[in-house]
Amino acid sequence: MDEDVSCDELLGGRLKLRQPLRGHRAGTDAILLAAATPDGAGDVLDLGAGVGTAGLAIALRDPSVRLRLVERDSMMAALAAENIVLNGLHNRASVVAVDALSAAARRVAGLSDDCATTTICNPPFYDPTQVRASPDVVRAAAHVAQARRDGDSAFEPWMRAIAALTRPSGRFVLIHQAEALGDIMAACAGRFGALAVRPVHPRASTAAHRILVTGLKGSRAPLRLLEGLSLHEADGRFTPLAEAIHRGEAQLDWT
Repeated sequence: MDEDVSCDELLGGRLKLRQPLRGHRAGTDAILLAAATPDGAGDVLDLGAGVGTAGLAIALRDPSVRLRLVERDSMMAALAAENIVLNGLHNRASVVAVDALSAAARRVAGLSDDCATTTICNPPFYDPTQVRASPDVVRAAAHVAQARRDGDSAFEPWMRAIAALTRPSGRFVLIHQAEALGDIMAACAGRFGALAVRPVHPRASTAAHRILVTGLKGSRAPLRLLEGLSLHEADGRFTPLAEAIHRGEAQLDWT
C-alpha cells in the first residue's frame, strides 16, 4: 500500500475505499448524500466525486445504477478508478477525469448535456473571496470553490453544470452548508422545481449546519421543507437513524 494512502471500510464494511491519509477524506457528508439519493437513480453523475465515496455507495446499494465519477484532480480520479475495481463495480461504473465546471472540457471528455438521470454533488463549501485556502492543493480544491464570474455566488457554477448535465425531469441531490440555502434557491430558479430541503443538525437542540436539497429539472412544483435529521445524541453518540445510515442500513426519503 502506498505510504500516503489508506484503505478504509465504510457502510459496515460493504464500501472499501483507498483514499489519501491527509487532506480531504470520506465522511458523513458523502454518506448522507448517498443515503438521500433515491433508488432507481438510473444514469448517475457524481460531480466533484473525489475518491468516489457517495457515488460508489449508491451503486453498491442499487444494482440498476450506471455510475460516472467526475473528478478534476488526477490523483483523486486515479484513486476513484481503483475504488471502482476494489468494490467490484467495473462493469457499470467509470471515472471521467475532467473539470465538471468547464462545458468545453466536459464535451471533450464525452459528457454530453442531458446525459444524467440523477446528478449528485457535494460541492466545495467556501467562497474563495471569504476564506484563505489550505496550502494542501487537494484539500483546498475540495473545500474552496473555484473563481467565479462577476456576480455569481460560489454555488452558481455548480448549478450551471448540474442543470446542463441533467436530463429533463431528471433529479439532482446535493449537500451543502445550511447558510448556502439562499444561493442554492437562487441558482435553481428557472432550472429546477419540486425542491425539497432537509436540514441536518449536529444535535436536536442545535441549529442546522448542513442541508440536503433535491429537485427535478423543469418542474414547477413548489418548495417543501422537510423534517430535520439530527446526527448525535446529547452524549455524542449517533442517533439510531444516523447510525443506521452510516451502516448502510437506512436511507433518507423525500416525502
